[in-house]
Amino acid sequence: MRVGIFGAGSIGAYLGGMLARSGTDVLLLGRAALANAVASEGLRISDNDGVDVRVPGIRVVQDAQALTDRQLIFMTTKSADTESAGQALARVWGDGQGRCVVSFQNGVRNADVLRRSLPGASVLAGMVPYNVVWHAPAHFHRGTSGELLIESGAYAAACVALLRRSGLDASEHADLPAVLWGKLLLNLNNPVNALSDLPLRTQLLDRGYRKIVAALMREGLRVLNRAGIRPAKAGKVGPRLVPFILDLPTPLFSRVAASMLKLDAEARSSMWEDLTKRRVSEIDWINGEIVRLAARHNIETPLNRAIIALIRSAEAAGRGSPALSAETLAALLATTLDTKAAS
Repeated sequence: MRVGIFGAGSIGAYLGGMLARSGTDVLLLGRAALANAVASEGLRISDNDGVDVRVPGIRVVQDAQALTDRQLIFMTTKSADTESAGQALARVWGDGQGRCVVSFQNGVRNADVLRRSLPGASVLAGMVPYNVVWHAPAHFHRGTSGELLIESGAYAAACVALLRRSGLDASEHADLPAVLWGKLLLNLNNPVNALSDLPLRTQLLDRGYRKIVAALMREGLRVLNRAGIRPAKAGKVGPRLVPFILDLPTPLFSRVAASMLKLDAEARSSMWEDLTKRRVSEIDWINGEIVRLAARHNIETPLNRAIIALIRSAEAAGRGSPALSAETLAALLATTLDTKAAS
């Protein structure tokens, strides 16, 4: 099967590298920075399970036209680019008849957006449970673990088999939208991690940060409950139990959430990487999704609105993460809420 990775950044390059090292014909569609780095240094992939290899001969292109002969696309663009990516594929594939696209993206609506551009293709939602950090020049390190999930449908079994042959844990799932909502709730931690400038494990061992994340999740759960959405597990713990666990004192949290803390020492959120590289983040497709859903059901989401404002401020400043302590972040959230109330 000829595979294309559309929007090869951290996740896409890692997945593409794993596929290529097992002999799959893979083509990475990425930016000039990736193409130049791979051309000069080669692609290196590593993980927290001990894999550390260079992948020779992998190709990086910058024009979607090169994907004409690809039968399977793993879409790994930022959510803001999903519509334009789908349209670019349509110009190459037509309606996509006989092809398959798997959306390995953050957010809950990307597969639907792609289906509108590619009505003849089998478009499947997917879920990536882990973080990958791009170390210059072309080294991609997976710092957390988990199983890739693909929604059941045509080509799903073939995609899962392909990923497993490449050494990646993968399975089909009958209700992936519920899983994506569960993952979105966990991803409400992304802006907290981005604003802290700390590795995920260090941040999670600070109860002050955890209490902020727990509050964001409880607000999100209230919205999903009103909307009649039942989020499913995206990890080992159900989403309704996570806020309770996060609130525990750190010594008890460390024991109860031992699996949650099995992270590479330098693993960080993709939103932290966005701030560091001065890119627009996916805050609108994570916390913003909660705010949009809440508006449709006349529910207030002050905490998620406030943290969106803080990320927007950090993006506008263009200086990377502001490295806020838990105490400072809590105070700023309160100030943002007070300011909004006053206005």
